[in-house]
Amino acid sequence: MYSVRPPKLLKRLLRDVVWDIPGKDKVIYLTFDDGPNPVITPWVLDLLKTHEAKATFFCVGSNVEKHREAYDMVLAAGHAVGNHTYSHKNGWKTRRETYLEDVKRCSAVFPAMLFRPPYGKLRKSHYKRIKEDYKIVMWDVLSGDFDHTISNERCLANVLDNARAGSVIVFHDSEKALKKLYYTLPKVLEHFSHLGYAFKAIPEPS
Repeated sequence: MYSVRPPKLLKRLLRDVVWDIPGKDKVIYLTFDDGPNPVITPWVLDLLKTHEAKATFFCVGSNVEKHREAYDMVLAAGHAVGNHTYSHKNGWKTRRETYLEDVKRCSAVFPAMLFRPPYGKLRKSHYKRIKEDYKIVMWDVLSGDFDHTISNERCLANVLDNARAGSVIVFHDSEKALKKLYYTLPKVLEHFSHLGYAFKAIPEPS
């Protein structure tokens, strides 16, 4: 079970984490987890280019090793990247030393200043250490594109009904999300572009 919007209590407890990026401008921050994928990631990149949109890709280190060309395409297109661990570890089920080593192993594959924990799950001990080296990015809208129990229409509604200026939205450039991503992402880009929104990458820490 998951929540499309994060609980307010959690946001208050983890104040150093990026949940959204409020501002006066009409900007939305699209993010893509679990890639790169040699087929899906290039499709996403082509679609983003059509809308002059930038995004942030939270990449799994082992996937970058397997699909370096797709990763290089992300960088060449001017998008941002973030560490998503090397092997997609669940922070609630992984002891501290093992988890931190997996983050470090990912950083050896590609450099990044942003970090997002897989599944959004992070123990307090992990959090305290990782925030020393990274800007930790969560989200304020979870599309649910990975969820096989919801319809394409529900996935789209999750985004359209909850996103607003400054929202950080989660999609996945992975096979598990393929069907819903192909349906939802074009419509999200068209909808918010029509409303005058820009799509930007999450700023890295200075």
